[in-house]
Amino acid sequence: MAREYGVHMKGGVITERDADYCTVRVRLPAGILSVEKMRGIARIAKKYQAGEVHLTTRQTIEIPHIDHRMLAKIAKDLAKNETPIGSERDEIVNITACPGTDRCKYANIDTIALARELDSRLFGREMPVKVRIALAACPYACTSPILNEIGVVGRIRPLRVPGLCTGCGTCAEYCKECAIAIKNGISYVDESKCILCGVCVHSCPFGLLKAENARYLITVGGRRGRHPILGRELVEVATPGEVVDVIEKIIYWIYRRAWSGRLLSDQLDDLHFEAFKKEILAAVEPEPGNSVAVE
Repeated sequence: MAREYGVHMKGGVITERDADYCTVRVRLPAGILSVEKMRGIARIAKKYQAGEVHLTTRQTIEIPHIDHRMLAKIAKDLAKNETPIGSERDEIVNITACPGTDRCKYANIDTIALARELDSRLFGREMPVKVRIALAACPYACTSPILNEIGVVGRIRPLRVPGLCTGCGTCAEYCKECAIAIKNGISYVDESKCILCGVCVHSCPFGLLKAENARYLITVGGRRGRHPILGRELVEVATPGEVVDVIEKIIYWIYRRAWSGRLLSDQLDDLHFEAFKKEILAAVEPEPGNSVAVE
């Protein structure tokens, strides 16, 4: 559980250049809030004489230029609005997610529900390093999950049933990886080029292309900043529950083994990431159709 701090020490309270004032960051899992709560934030910002709010890269809202003497009061008002103060320090910060299957035509997984579940279990947990978690519903990866300490990408593998393909070429036209070719009226996939985005499945005008159930690729150790680093692939699992289980294992591993003062990406080898990966993979069992699941 997250340690209880005085409001001045909460990660979502950020001291500004003028140290008498703070920016207050709000907790918004996946950047989703109702219009009523949005109105509430606007009323609170106006009440404390903030003429504007700031939308952050981690899908949260910041209220700037708050007098430090007002922090306890604004924290109380935000909590009443069910948009409490967020986090920014060495802890698990706001979890980001793309719209997922709720709205996006390219989505393979429900990212919003998964983000909310992860937030309810993990948000604000004190850690030796800052941990960012980002979810993307497909390999287009709009939330840049591979540039976060923990990333999740939804993927599907196309299945072609012999004798059904009409050879119309629509899937080949829509494939941005040039991984599909039509030969003798039949579509063929170059597995070395396919990124499992599922666009070909969604684009088939006759619904003849099928797909395996969605998969969840989990990566660890990415970062943005001055020297960006891509996260390393850890495991691919089959269900949201397995994603939560694996991420909780990652969080426990980081908490027990990581050192403060260094980004996670800089210490993966020192933390024996490959050995940890073997531990995770050892719990993975093949299922019919070459799928995997974490027990």
